[in-house]
Amino acid sequence: MKDCPLRTSVIGSYPLPGWLEFAAANLDQFGPDDIEEMRHDAVIAAVHDQLEAGLDVITDGEQTRLDFNLSFYGHLQGIELESEPPRRWGPPAHDQRGKHAITGQLTAPRGLGVVGEYQRLLRVAAALKPATGGVTLKASVPGPYTLSGRLLPNQQYPDRYAITEALLPIVRSEIEQLVAAGCKEICVDEPSMSCYAHKEDPQRFVDIFNRTVAPAVGRTRLCMHLCFGNYKGRSVGCKRPQVMFPAFLHMKVDEMHLEMTTLNFVPLHLIEQVAKAGIDAAVGLIDVKSYYIESPQDIAERIVACLKYVSPDRLVLAPDCGLSQTARWAARRKLAAMVEGATIVRKRLGISS
Repeated sequence: MKDCPLRTSVIGSYPLPGWLEFAAANLDQFGPDDIEEMRHDAVIAAVHDQLEAGLDVITDGEQTRLDFNLSFYGHLQGIELESEPPRRWGPPAHDQRGKHAITGQLTAPRGLGVVGEYQRLLRVAAALKPATGGVTLKASVPGPYTLSGRLLPNQQYPDRYAITEALLPIVRSEIEQLVAAGCKEICVDEPSMSCYAHKEDPQRFVDIFNRTVAPAVGRTRLCMHLCFGNYKGRSVGCKRPQVMFPAFLHMKVDEMHLEMTTLNFVPLHLIEQVAKAGIDAAVGLIDVKSYYIESPQDIAERIVACLKYVSPDRLVLAPDCGLSQTARWAARRKLAAMVEGATIVRKRLGISS
């Protein structure tokens, strides 16, 4: 961050191309080589869009996943995948996602697939040099508490915390392997923690998170993404980020991301606590649930508001959440505006881009 004040980043996900959505719904018409080719092409498209926007940090757009964490259940053994959600019709909401029954010991013998995603991103980035030469490549992993949310407790795992404890070493191993693969930045997505901090013990969440990332602390840049849900552009959590503090300041992270645009920046003062704890504050400056396209001037004004609480070298600029639930044309324009807004403020402050 010292070398890149007002760093522009993304959370992880990016819109799937229309053809990939069609293919995902009709996989029986494609062979394994076809599918691998589509995955590779989709990552190229996502990387291209992010590079065109001018971001400092990019991801593979999570193009090989059905959602930011839902596809990981296909890597788990000991569960029975539920194909039918409890409600299929009516307004979009989180109850349109089914849950999976646990049938045995939870394991992931071949990992969660994130290492393979990162290696694909490396190959794409290498082929696009020099355009990718100055950007940071980031991988994202769902945290064990969030990942436990769609698994049904049973006698062996009687509650969500028991399921979380079973998943924790699986996620930790994936993080360790990412570090071994040379990944310079890893985001651990735990939106369920921010969604339920108002009624659960936040200190318990801190303990779970710190044990998950322990092998990677000091070995890579660790980020944490907190939001209030974004399934079909809908929130699900209690939008009170203040209940997470000061407990969450004890998480072993280099960067903590907070959803802010949908909250009209009312709790923006919280980022001062984040920075004082020695953590870079990543602030959501783009509303991924809205089709109002923020102008560069909008973004510049929001950055200036953030700088009342943190210095430029402690501030990361990002969307509120992943962009997978936003149309691609809007995502492109929103990211471009975010980068242009950052450029406006950098020039005012005499910071070279």
